[in-house]
Amino acid sequence: MSTPWSRRSFLHLSGSAALLTTIPSTGTASAAGDAYDTLRATWRATVLGSGFDPAAEPFAGKLALTGSQAVEHRATMAAVSGSLWPDLPLTVSSSITVSYSRLGTMAQAYAQPGTGLTGDPALAAGIKAGLDHLHQQVYNPGKSRFGNWWDFQIGSPQSLLDTCTILYDQLSAAQLANYLAAVDHFVPDSSVAAYTGTSTGANRVDLCRSLALRGVLGKNAAKIALARDALSPVFPLVTAGDGFYADGSFVQHTYLSYTGSYGVVLLSGLAALFSLLNGSPWAVTDPERQIVLDSVEGSFAPFLFNGLMMDAVSGRSTSRGTARTGPYGFQGGDHGRGHGTLAAIALLGTAASGTENQRWRGLVKGWMQRDYYSPVLSDTDLGVAALARLKAVQDDTAVTALAEPTGHRLFPSMDRAVHRRPGWAASISMASKRMGLYETGNGENLRGWHAGAGMLQWWGNTFGNGQYTDAFWPTVDPYRLPGTTVSRKPLADAEGGAWGLPRPDVNWVGGATDGEYASIGQFVRGLSSTLYAKKSWFCLADSIVCLAGSVRGSDGVAVETVVENRNLGASGTQALTVNGVAQSTALGWSATLNGTSWAQMAGQGGYVFPGGTTVRALREARTGSWRDINTGGSADPITRRYLTLWFDHGVDPADAACSYVLMPGATVQATAARAADTGWLTLLANDNDQQGIRVAQLGVTAVNFWFAGTVGALTADGPACVLVREHGDGTATLCVSDPMRARTGLTVTWNRPVASVLSRPATVVSTGTGSALTLTFGDLTGQAGATQRIRVALG
Repeated sequence: MSTPWSRRSFLHLSGSAALLTTIPSTGTASAAGDAYDTLRATWRATVLGSGFDPAAEPFAGKLALTGSQAVEHRATMAAVSGSLWPDLPLTVSSSITVSYSRLGTMAQAYAQPGTGLTGDPALAAGIKAGLDHLHQQVYNPGKSRFGNWWDFQIGSPQSLLDTCTILYDQLSAAQLANYLAAVDHFVPDSSVAAYTGTSTGANRVDLCRSLALRGVLGKNAAKIALARDALSPVFPLVTAGDGFYADGSFVQHTYLSYTGSYGVVLLSGLAALFSLLNGSPWAVTDPERQIVLDSVEGSFAPFLFNGLMMDAVSGRSTSRGTARTGPYGFQGGDHGRGHGTLAAIALLGTAASGTENQRWRGLVKGWMQRDYYSPVLSDTDLGVAALARLKAVQDDTAVTALAEPTGHRLFPSMDRAVHRRPGWAASISMASKRMGLYETGNGENLRGWHAGAGMLQWWGNTFGNGQYTDAFWPTVDPYRLPGTTVSRKPLADAEGGAWGLPRPDVNWVGGATDGEYASIGQFVRGLSSTLYAKKSWFCLADSIVCLAGSVRGSDGVAVETVVENRNLGASGTQALTVNGVAQSTALGWSATLNGTSWAQMAGQGGYVFPGGTTVRALREARTGSWRDINTGGSADPITRRYLTLWFDHGVDPADAACSYVLMPGATVQATAARAADTGWLTLLANDNDQQGIRVAQLGVTAVNFWFAGTVGALTADGPACVLVREHGDGTATLCVSDPMRARTGLTVTWNRPVASVLSRPATVVSTGTGSALTLTFGDLTGQAGATQRIRVALG
């Protein structure tokens, strides 16, 4: 668990290991043949970068910015009892980390070319004086830890050790010994003795980095070996708690999907350590490190789109940002996180096979080319080393940019799904006993209450890529996150408690997929409310069919299902057309739209409402600040316009239901045509027992069985998720899962003539064919909600 400052900048500080570039050591250290000096020279080169033209962009601007920051830090530094900078009292643990970080920026300005301070002896003297002051005041073996453990064991030692690496030749033996003794005190060997508590996942990798660098600078073989060996518990797949799962999920803090935040910290740290130790006596040779390499495409790539990292797996980091009014403003957002991930993947490639590295460079190049909203090489938060590595990928004519893939990925171990089609991508965020509704902590993400209540986010290939980047989180109505079914009951900031505590008491969350389409369901229980609902998403070729059934509440407030809440930017007036009629574009406009069969937002997409229904609509300007949702954020007010569509289920609904079809990127004409084609979608069920659809044109029948029953041609004798696809070659695929992970036996019947079963998993213990197909499954409790695929020949 980290400070608001720490995780929001873990990929963007110029001295961060997440930005390292492995460059062969140059100079006398390598020639001397000392393995420690070689490692130190390698780390120094990787921190500072190499092989770039400091007079060319994007490097000239970044170096000048580093110099400006260093000038500001030097001018305001005032070493007095209790602080090194007046705005950073050392009685606050995060101030210690930020103080070391400022010294790190000054060290960068001293060592980098083109900063205006290169080689400035007065600057070097100031840095050393600052290091001594922090050591004397708060970071020495005689002091005790306070505040956030992260600052003492990860944030502060990382910046300290990087600065020591840069200024190694400037430090006296006594100074270096003092600083290393402080690291030994706050990051003892015992910090990695057991793989538990705060020493797991990304945190474990960060601890190992501190130990490894302390060993390199102190020429201590045992410390380096300990750091290397302590990485091994991070590698194996897990079935509970923190780490990577077989389905590609990454979990941190036991109950939270964190691929895009802690996962990237882990990936970046491992990439840096793999590269540092490669070829040395302490190289990482554990064969299970391949699991980390496989995670690039199995865990990270599914959540990257046009250079951004999806919010669904980024936890508290979605609440980090500023109004970006000055050159030092933190970019943050999904694009900022995505850029750091690209840098990490490019770095990891240097420690992978040539085939993997070439393929990953193609992925990175494609993401860079498509990030029109926030060009990667214009991200001033990226360090010079990361920029150099990414620009090398961009300029490499031997690398072919790879396109965004299409298909569907389910991550049942973290209650997430990603649906990708030509021209767009979407993510679905859910929650269960296994996965928290949201995470708050350290004053962050104070109003993310409903992010796990079925939030449906989506992006187009050439539009909408700033939808959630452009101050969405501080300005959106937190009770109307897109796709969610929620109670309007007022909630307190940080409702439910910190660090993943708010988890609904439900098991039925999951889905089944054939890798292209999917049937997904969530039993929704409200946070600190009586909300109860069954939700389903059927992910198809050009659309997602969304159902909410058995919607209930008894809190004396309205319950809503949010069809869409689109961020129109600071001045957007995108048209809304309903049943062919253009609606008002005036701010403050609201309407109750009776008999709505379709709606379309200009430049965004279409929404079809089968059979016609009543939809509420609103255009509004909302003002908020990052401080509202994160105590460490800027208090500057930000205003954004929103166009919202929702179903109003009324106050204390007893058994409400709704359905709609989301068509990302659809034009007015395409939306109207889909609504007019009343035979395209057959709604089979939408109640407390089952939810299901049939789309004959696609050969799809999909049913979420909340309880045993029969829906259309499908029968299940217990809770199950079933997707059937009939193909044009006389075959069909049936996909079945046990989302509750509780079935010791399950029988699914498809009332359709089937000639034979062509393939089946070992979990299918018997089959029956003929006038109908019967599939009998054995124990599914150990399948972790994974899809069981069966292929048959039709009769």
